[in-house]
Amino acid sequence: MATVKLRFRPSSVPAKEGSLTYLVMQGHMTKQIKTGCKLSEEEWNGGDIHAATPDREQYIDWVKSELAEQEKRILYIIKVLEHTFPAYTANDVIKAYTLPERQYDTFITFTRNVIASLHTAGKVRTAETYKNTLNSFMRFRNGCDFFIGDMDSDIVAAYETYMKSIGLRKNTSSFYIGILRAIYNRAVSKGLIVNTYPFKNAFTGMDKTVKRAIDAKSIHQIITLDLRETRRYDFARDMFLFSFYTRGMSFVDMAYLKKKNLKNGTLSYNRHKSGQQLLIRWEDCMQHIVDKYDMANSPYLLPIITTTGIDERKQYLSKIHNVNRNLRKIGQMIGLGIPLTLYVARHSWATIAYNSNIPVSVISEGLGHDSEKTTRIYLSSLDTGVIDNANRMILESVQKGIQH
Repeated sequence: MATVKLRFRPSSVPAKEGSLTYLVMQGHMTKQIKTGCKLSEEEWNGGDIHAATPDREQYIDWVKSELAEQEKRILYIIKVLEHTFPAYTANDVIKAYTLPERQYDTFITFTRNVIASLHTAGKVRTAETYKNTLNSFMRFRNGCDFFIGDMDSDIVAAYETYMKSIGLRKNTSSFYIGILRAIYNRAVSKGLIVNTYPFKNAFTGMDKTVKRAIDAKSIHQIITLDLRETRRYDFARDMFLFSFYTRGMSFVDMAYLKKKNLKNGTLSYNRHKSGQQLLIRWEDCMQHIVDKYDMANSPYLLPIITTTGIDERKQYLSKIHNVNRNLRKIGQMIGLGIPLTLYVARHSWATIAYNSNIPVSVISEGLGHDSEKTTRIYLSSLDTGVIDNANRMILESVQKGIQH
């Protein structure tokens, strides 16, 4: 294994500071890496670095910190080369150290470059999920960066504990851990780090679907709630109801609905998520919401994107955040046992349809799902009372058969 040694080279000019370099020795070859740090001869003192005068103490502290980081990086590169290329030379260490890609060694920098590449590739939504994951992880780390190769099972376990402590659901925790693992695997595939499998004990599955549907009575309460005095709540309620009226249309699809999508009493649009075209018969309740907001000078049907052509996605993200926040307040007003969000509209439409004996195949088509399997995941959060009633009917029918 290569060895690393710090060396001080005095200046040939009297009273001028000398330079510090790292010597990398492997086999019969020795190469050097310039550190960019300077010292006077009295500050070196045979390897014991100390300030020659009080006014140099702050600078010397910086030098020590910088040297520690550089040495750590060099040793890390050697560790990677030992694992991937046992016949490496000191030249290979120098080459790896000076490659532009080595700037990606820290977790934050590497992830930010991944996010930038996703944006360049047009994968905006994926880039946003990576950014949200990075923000969450760095809050856990208090902004403290580290070499991505130092990611280990202890850090992952601590992050899971942190997410649980701030109230994140298990599926949300699993989602963030899955993104972190994807970032880590990118670094592995680039040959930047050695895979030590830090995520092998982490939960990256899906927990049982939490109930996210409300019944028809609760929907009626939302419709009749007097919100005229609070405009932001009124708007949030209208967006929730429009989603429910249109078979659980997602907010991103609502945001980009244009007036040209409505023709001859039929609303047609393509889902952003799958590209699938859906057709919905236009109803008076939908028209009432559209008429309520003046969008005469806009190509859009709803007042979600209000300034066309300028940061439209940013406007959509801002609106969905505000709407969901205000919906939670509305849910509290009517005493809901679950947080009211836009996604509840979609689940509620599916559940109410199912309780009305509409076949799963029809519900699946209405939601725009690719398969009934996805629809059944939605319906798996059905009230246990519905299932209990069905079970009672079955038991009663069996018992009646026995009696006869």
